[in-house]
Amino acid sequence: MSKLRRRLTVQGDSDTIDGGGLVPPNLKDLKRPSVSEDHHLNLRCAVTEYSGVSKKGHAPYNPRKKNQDALIMADDPATNTLILCVLDGHGEHGDGVSAQFRDQLAMEMMSHPSWSTDIKKAAADAIAKVEHQVIRNFRIDTEFSGTTLSMAIIRGNKLTGVNIGDSRVILGLEKDGKLMAEEFTHDHKPDTPKEKERIIAAGGRVFAVEYDDGIDGPPRVWLGHMDVPGLAMSRSLGDAVAHTAGVISDPEFTEKELDPTSDRVIVVATDGLWEFVDNDETIELLFPTPGPAEAVDCLVKEANARWMQEEQVIDDTTIICAHLFDYKSSE
Repeated sequence: MSKLRRRLTVQGDSDTIDGGGLVPPNLKDLKRPSVSEDHHLNLRCAVTEYSGVSKKGHAPYNPRKKNQDALIMADDPATNTLILCVLDGHGEHGDGVSAQFRDQLAMEMMSHPSWSTDIKKAAADAIAKVEHQVIRNFRIDTEFSGTTLSMAIIRGNKLTGVNIGDSRVILGLEKDGKLMAEEFTHDHKPDTPKEKERIIAAGGRVFAVEYDDGIDGPPRVWLGHMDVPGLAMSRSLGDAVAHTAGVISDPEFTEKELDPTSDRVIVVATDGLWEFVDNDETIELLFPTPGPAEAVDCLVKEANARWMQEEQVIDDTTIICAHLFDYKSSE
């Protein structure tokens, strides 16, 4: 088998294919569609409809593999705000980490005293609070397990991106009749100069593993004195050992005012999509589709096919697509 470009956890016994889960009791008052439902939004915001799915990957050597991805789709009519978030768990207990964020984060954000006035503070505080609860959860061992988090928060026409790790938010634009992608959040890779500088200063190391075929894997984070944990991102939630080597869980924020004349679609996805489908290809693939549910289905199928072709395994894949303003398909 060719080298794996990403960790695919081999433990687990769940048959679930959906990382969206059921609505927990503390979210019963939030509108939260099923992960494969095409949803028309009645909020006064730029998003008109959206859909998302989280699909378990395929590892032939592990028929009991769990889906370690999860997603959040929640709207708050009181503030005309929509939260779209994906989580990519890794490590033996990665599914537990991503699931706890899925179940608690939206409510923590919406109940934060600054939620209506300061989205970034509410999001940062809520993320830190849930991470603390995950670390204290004796059922979840976060020593070598954690999750990414990529989130698009839309309030009116204002888009706020929140990112930790290597999941991603992109925008699809239409200008002068041409389609183009705009990367809205930026992956936290260990070899990015500022990220690497922080890791080295904390006593960690950054290097890629060279495989027998001479091909290097992605740059990874290691302790200064031991070849663990080998984390392929410079920021994550959980991952206690990696955090002693300079990995942090601070979210990075991006903001913009959405433009009705050019901004057409938002895509939020884990690297089950981004590993083999780049930003521009993603926009080209989804524009012919009539609705966000069809767009998500198209992207999942394409990503899974490329994983099988390249690696003979499929990573868990979670994708949310949201149409903006007067989106018109090119069908």
